[in-house]
Amino acid sequence: MTNRLDEDAAAETEKDVVRPILLAWLDFLTGTTRLWSGVGDLEWDSQTWKGIGTLGRISTVEETLELRAAGMSMQLSGVKTENLADVISEPIQGRKAKVYLGFLDEDHALVSDPVIIFDGRMDTIEIVDGAPTATVTLMVENRLRDLERARTRRYTDADQQARYPNDKGLEYVPSLQEIDIPWGRPKE
Repeated sequence: MTNRLDEDAAAETEKDVVRPILLAWLDFLTGTTRLWSGVGDLEWDSQTWKGIGTLGRISTVEETLELRAAGMSMQLSGVKTENLADVISEPIQGRKAKVYLGFLDEDHALVSDPVIIFDGRMDTIEIVDGAPTATVTLMVENRLRDLERARTRRYTDADQQARYPNDKGLEYVPSLQEIDIPWGRPKE
């Protein structure tokens, strides 16, 4: 479901010169990264968003009428080769990612609060190594993708203890597997 633009942002889209921006919020294990499609720092939501200018790219954000998980990709060029070790060692799968759409006015200030156009989870990273720099592509999947994943939960005491320590709810399940329970007849 797409969030709607407020009146100020909607009015901005009808002007002769439109200045749209994209903001990416990435929740890495080592800390949250906030990037935007312009140059320099941008202050929004009491946070500083780092500008990546022409070094960053975001694929088309697809929205369909049917219930289907559509992913997207984010690309960053010009990453120094010495920083690739940090990128490779970072466990990203399942970490949160959001993309916002906003608009700047003629003074290059935010018109209103940007709206979320994609909310998902990071999946994989693809690295194309060049000589002095590399290109890093981050694949992000829609949260609906979780519905397609197999659940590996079991009705065992060990599985229950892993999730809820000290819970005794499934403690006697193994002893019930071979027990003979006479329903509706007298006990022999």
